[in-house]
Amino acid sequence: MKLKKQVTVCGAAIFCVAVFSLYLMLDRVQHDPTRHQSGGNFPRSQISVLQNRIEQLEQLLEENHEIISHIKDSVLELTAHAEGQPAVSHHTPNGSWVLPPESRPSFLSVSPQDCQFALGGKGQSPDLQMLAVYSLLPFDNQDGGVWKQGFDITYEPNEWDAEPLQVFVVPHSHNDPGWIKTFDKYYYDQTQHILNSMVLKMQEDPRRRFIWSEISFFSKWWDNISAQKRAAVRRLVGNGQLEMVTGGWVMPDEANSHYFAMIDQLIEGHQWLEKNIGVTPRSGWAVDPFGYSSTMPYLLKRSNLTGMLIQRVHYAIKKHFAATQNLEFMWRQTWDPDASTDIFCHMMPFYSYDVPHTCGPDPKICCQFDFKRLPGGRINCPWKVPPRAITDANVAERAQLLLDQYRKKSKLYRSKVLLVPLGDDFRYDKPQEWDAQFLNYQRIFDFLNSRPNLHVQAQFGTLSDYFDALYKRMGIVPGMKPPGFPVLSGDFFSYADREDHYWTGYFTSRPFYKSLDRVLEAHLRGAEILYSLALAHARRAGAEGRYPLSDYSLLSNARRNLGLFQHHDAITGTAKEAVAVDYGVRLLHSLTNLKRVIINAAHYLVLGDKNTYHHDPAAPFLSTDDTRPSQDSLPERTVVKLDTSPRFLVVFNPLEQERLSLVTVLVDSPHVRVLSEEGQPLPSQLTAHWGSATDMVPDIYQVSVLARLPALGLRVLQLHKSFNGHPPLKSSVRLYLHGRDLPVRKQEAVPVHVLPSTADDFCLENQHLRACFSGRSGLLQSIRRAGEEREQRVSSEFLIYGTRTSKDKSGAYLFLPDGEAKPYAPKDPPVVRVTEGALFSEVASYYQHVQTVVRLYNVPGVEGLSLDMSCLVDIRDHINKELALRFSTDIESDDTFFTDLNGFQIQPRRYQRKLPLQANFYPMPAMAYIQDTQSRLTLHTAQALGVSSLGSGQLEVILDRRLMQDDNRGLGQGLKDNKRTCNRFRLLLERRAAANKSSGFFSKLASVFKALGFPGARTGSPEVQDSRPISFPSLLSHITSMHLNAEALVMPVAQEKLAPPALRSFMPLSTTLPCDFHILNLRTLQAEQDDLLPSAEAALILHRKGFDCSLEAKNLGFNCTTSQGKLALGSLFQGLELGSLQPTSLTLMYPLGTASNSTNIRLDPMEIATFRVRLGLAAEPAPLRGLRQPRRPLPPRLLLPTAERPPRPPLLLLARPARPQVLLLPAGPGGPHRGQPLQPGTPGPPPVTAGQLRERGNALFQAGDHAAALAAYTRALSLCDAGPERAVLHRNRAACYLKLEDYAKAEADASKGTVSGGCQGTRLCVLPVRADRSRPGALP
Repeated sequence: MKLKKQVTVCGAAIFCVAVFSLYLMLDRVQHDPTRHQSGGNFPRSQISVLQNRIEQLEQLLEENHEIISHIKDSVLELTAHAEGQPAVSHHTPNGSWVLPPESRPSFLSVSPQDCQFALGGKGQSPDLQMLAVYSLLPFDNQDGGVWKQGFDITYEPNEWDAEPLQVFVVPHSHNDPGWIKTFDKYYYDQTQHILNSMVLKMQEDPRRRFIWSEISFFSKWWDNISAQKRAAVRRLVGNGQLEMVTGGWVMPDEANSHYFAMIDQLIEGHQWLEKNIGVTPRSGWAVDPFGYSSTMPYLLKRSNLTGMLIQRVHYAIKKHFAATQNLEFMWRQTWDPDASTDIFCHMMPFYSYDVPHTCGPDPKICCQFDFKRLPGGRINCPWKVPPRAITDANVAERAQLLLDQYRKKSKLYRSKVLLVPLGDDFRYDKPQEWDAQFLNYQRIFDFLNSRPNLHVQAQFGTLSDYFDALYKRMGIVPGMKPPGFPVLSGDFFSYADREDHYWTGYFTSRPFYKSLDRVLEAHLRGAEILYSLALAHARRAGAEGRYPLSDYSLLSNARRNLGLFQHHDAITGTAKEAVAVDYGVRLLHSLTNLKRVIINAAHYLVLGDKNTYHHDPAAPFLSTDDTRPSQDSLPERTVVKLDTSPRFLVVFNPLEQERLSLVTVLVDSPHVRVLSEEGQPLPSQLTAHWGSATDMVPDIYQVSVLARLPALGLRVLQLHKSFNGHPPLKSSVRLYLHGRDLPVRKQEAVPVHVLPSTADDFCLENQHLRACFSGRSGLLQSIRRAGEEREQRVSSEFLIYGTRTSKDKSGAYLFLPDGEAKPYAPKDPPVVRVTEGALFSEVASYYQHVQTVVRLYNVPGVEGLSLDMSCLVDIRDHINKELALRFSTDIESDDTFFTDLNGFQIQPRRYQRKLPLQANFYPMPAMAYIQDTQSRLTLHTAQALGVSSLGSGQLEVILDRRLMQDDNRGLGQGLKDNKRTCNRFRLLLERRAAANKSSGFFSKLASVFKALGFPGARTGSPEVQDSRPISFPSLLSHITSMHLNAEALVMPVAQEKLAPPALRSFMPLSTTLPCDFHILNLRTLQAEQDDLLPSAEAALILHRKGFDCSLEAKNLGFNCTTSQGKLALGSLFQGLELGSLQPTSLTLMYPLGTASNSTNIRLDPMEIATFRVRLGLAAEPAPLRGLRQPRRPLPPRLLLPTAERPPRPPLLLLARPARPQVLLLPAGPGGPHRGQPLQPGTPGPPPVTAGQLRERGNALFQAGDHAAALAAYTRALSLCDAGPERAVLHRNRAACYLKLEDYAKAEADASKGTVSGGCQGTRLCVLPVRADRSRPGALP
């Protein structure tokens, strides 16, 4: 111990000297008088000298940072060897609890370069910034004539003489996977008929086109059709008649969905498409989500889609964009410095995606061309002018009328290529509609195309047909920015479809299911990771045969149920009550199954002797800590029964960072000791288990244990029933009844002091902060951080919103309040219960409709730096009321606040006084904050809810809504199925670095960067920073959010009497992950032949988070370092060899270069990267795309220096991003370096060549996708001159025809496949030999 202290002190001294030396160096540079005298006007001859000095300073800073990091790691390693258990807390004379400092130190080491990203300032500003657009628009809603929300459109008849109008009519059917009917009911009543008719009717005319989006429906249909029909579908996809757009499991809501679930459903859909059809989506289609997040274009871009379409955008924005021809733009992330996230986006201009609002500005005319509404049908046109069937007698008049609409619509866009969707919800479910639409439109097209004087070419098309034609007109390849088109950043919330009808209610509607969604998401991520690790270890040990591989089917089912719930009528809370129950049953079923997967994996991983592992489904080795009796009930915690023999707990930490947390379990005795795996006593706190405000549940106690949990690991703990030794620290309770005559049930083990009358205000305190509460209400009043004299006012109150008394009222979608919120006024004063203890203290306030608990952890690290809050809401006796929680502070936030988008990024907001109150609410899936120059207050949430800041210093969240009527958006119901719902939060108050603070290491560093001319190195006032449309949470805030959303899972060993086999804690990571890295998932991929079994590969998905260094971050409780995005994956998993590492696109559809021997990667801030990996197995040759290779791989990203890098390769379906999302680093020095991003104006990829198309066809053929291979060879022939290359293509195409059983065409192509010196006997040489080879390289 003495040696350990000496080494620790010595290491700390060296660390201090290193920091102080760098500090003095920076101070000298900052105050160098020669620099100030020159004033920055350097002679040209000195520029190179200055540049060299800057580079030397950068190098010196980096070297110092690395030295400091090494010293810290060394000290940590030395102290870890002699780590003791946390010491026991003790009372101070004033009655507060004090926890001695931890014996194990923790460090915060952030690379200065990692702080530069959040400062921004790099790259060009976008042409359209949505914050600025909102400030610009009057939102006056003037009547626009036939286009009510727009304006009158005129044109000159000769505008298309030089460049004809090209029209693509895109038939589609929007199928909601649950809304008015359940998913299964919709499938059996409508969707299966739509798809069956599609196969039949599309084959009748090769000019017909159709698009499909929802893979959840498509996969269910696929499982029920014949092999012949499947082959027909593949042919339709291969020849371009049928396009799968977006390709996700659903068309997700973009307001409430978390980015984990958004990515997961996208992967599930894309993997299904690749495995079953061999197709990769190229374009995104989102016509029905109620507003759009900028997260979705990023995910689509990283999945290598090149274009996308959106529809439900605020009508005033549509009008403005239409007037300025900005309805098509490159959508760029606000934090993107080099345009690498740009994706082309098409915004539909009119009210809806139905036929009356898609052909042009006049719905009365467009409705006449919806031929499902022909007289005699079930639906008609509201404008009282029905459609007429197209005949030779009327085709001229009808075609001219429709062309006029097409021309007017085209005036809103910058190109002469026009997109006209043709469909609606569940359209084309009967063969008669297919005939009516396709036959009548084809007659119109034939007429228009046969009249050159009309200067129009009209046809059916897919979404990608439209984008391809537009790219061709613009002279660019897919994915590039069309000349003259604007760049936009920001999002499209909140949405209004007319008047002041803002769709902001669904941000909170049915919060019970929004919460259950996040619980399932956390369990799915934990189950994926544990299953992948357990399977890898089992394979490595040769125990694969004894491990329950069948758990993979439970994982797969949970992925699909979670994906289904991301649908824009599911997580939104906007489906019928029976449909909501169906979703809930699915979620609960998967949650139960995932607990089983976690238990089975944990069982294997904690066994000291893996040979003793035996899986018994009927008698699981571990049990769960809670259960849910039904889909609409809150979890009920398991009680661990104590006996003389020890009971063991296995605790799973799903975070990639070590955490020091309180682990809480219920036991049946107050006489409990908690020991570590080695038998050392752990500090614990005993509290009562309350059944109500004043009733302790008899013979049940809550014991909370302070335990250090390994990253992604399993910790083994022991519970002993003991009357000797170290008992748990007991808590004390004060009950404030406020004059109410209520019986109080007590237990002897927990002292309770009842105070009948009103009490004074009181405070709770730990080593980090002090929180004060109202004695009357029990609600939070103020917070004071340690080391600060001033109390920060942070008062909370509950409010009630009503709804309007007029015709239009709030409903599942709309928030239409009757004015400002009124204070919540219960009939009785609350019962306030204050619990104080060594490890945590809490205040519980029991109101009639809400019970709130605010807990302060008295533990080191992240848990003790914020307030844990929960609100148990029950408003089932309310009528047309909405319950809100408002925080009021003295933070001078003015009209600015910040909300997250999908838990992925932060979007600044501004309270718009010109808009109604409801327009200023926004989705909050993970957090919202307000700030000024001194402080930032962040509200972290464990479920998506609606949030706003209606006044300076305020933050307000809607907790639940009960509404008795429909809001006329098609649902036909109100929100009357409310549940008892527990909303969970963390409230974090952080100190911001003062703007003019010139002392301190990081302040000096920022000043030096600014003085040396580093772009974006701003040290000005935070108000200036706030005005920029970019903001980031702090590292502490990121970690706090993860602690809230990924709780430790406690699993008691099920055996009560028998001694379990030897258990050992499981620590999967061999090194500490940089604390700005997040392992989003480790998802085992399915086997090729059996969907229900796992393959040997997994998808490792990493996210490097962007963070703000201007907020203080210390005492995190673990060693937090950053590494400028560098990570060595090869040594990450302890005891597992990384057999292969293949960077891929986000959904694994495209490899990003060839697999590399290097396992060192580099990730840019904010980027998400996917890797195809093999764990636990030695490296072996693997296909680039895993199980199938239908496509040519993408080139390596930045594996050569700029000067040596070949030109961008041509791609058939996508353009390569300008900036990498992941960079493979060489294992040693002297390797490649990062190249320069592609600048605007740089020539794009060269045109696609015949050789590349041939290679693509070869890959498709080998994958068995003969129809798609045929299309590739055919296009290659159109680009190929006569000669050997053309002969090869004919022979290969002949092989395709043979596989497709088109023998006449096979023979014709085979006869053309001979050239001088080539194969002379085509039948013998080409077809049987080349066509039937299956090994790689069989085709030339």
